[in-house]
Amino acid sequence: MLGVDIEEVKRFNKYLKNLNIIKRIFSQEEIDYSFSKKNVAQHLAVRFAAKEAVWKALSGSNKKVAITDIKVINDKYGKPEVFIKDKKTAKINLSISHTNKYAVAVAIFL
Repeated sequence: MLGVDIEEVKRFNKYLKNLNIIKRIFSQEEIDYSFSKKNVAQHLAVRFAAKEAVWKALSGSNKKVAITDIKVINDKYGKPEVFIKDKKTAKINLSISHTNKYAVAVAIFL
């Protein structure tokens, strides 16, 4: 199964004004990572696109997963890894990319 998502970064600039929204959508690790970067909104947008792509890839399976059950954390080499309900899954390949305006993610559920 395949999942793809694209997000506008400016949407996440608006969310920076309300941290409660961010805390509802992202894990603490995702928040810490994004806020450690120069362009916070860009990193939040790509993490959200990744969560949506993973959710879409899983939607055709028997797995019932909420967007908040999905966490995307980079490994020590910078490769994004998918965690579902805090368990790392090797059954999902994920690719993410971003510019100043857009963030995109592609997920394949094997």
